[in-house]
Amino acid sequence: MKYLEKEEDFKELIGQESLLVDFYADWCGPCQAMGTILEKVDFIDVLKVNTDKFPNIASSYGVMSIPTLIFFQNGEEKKKLIGLTSIDDLKAAYESLKS
Repeated sequence: MKYLEKEEDFKELIGQESLLVDFYADWCGPCQAMGTILEKVDFIDVLKVNTDKFPNIASSYGVMSIPTLIFFQNGEEKKKLIGLTSIDDLKAAYESLKS
């Protein structure tokens, strides 16, 4: 799991084959719970983007509620999940992108 450090790195990072981006904030309880779930994810790389530090990125992807999880493939948004999501639902969403 990586944390976005610089806004200018975002486009390069989402350009990889498959990436799950977690839009979160430190003060958000459901985001903290989601972080615990994401620590167990071993089927896709995870990038955490703090919406307080990077509001421009969050707004450019229509993030209105957190946590918001977006699957990217080769820089393109493929699927968005809003709210606390189980690891089984994450796996199912990821598998649906392969078909």
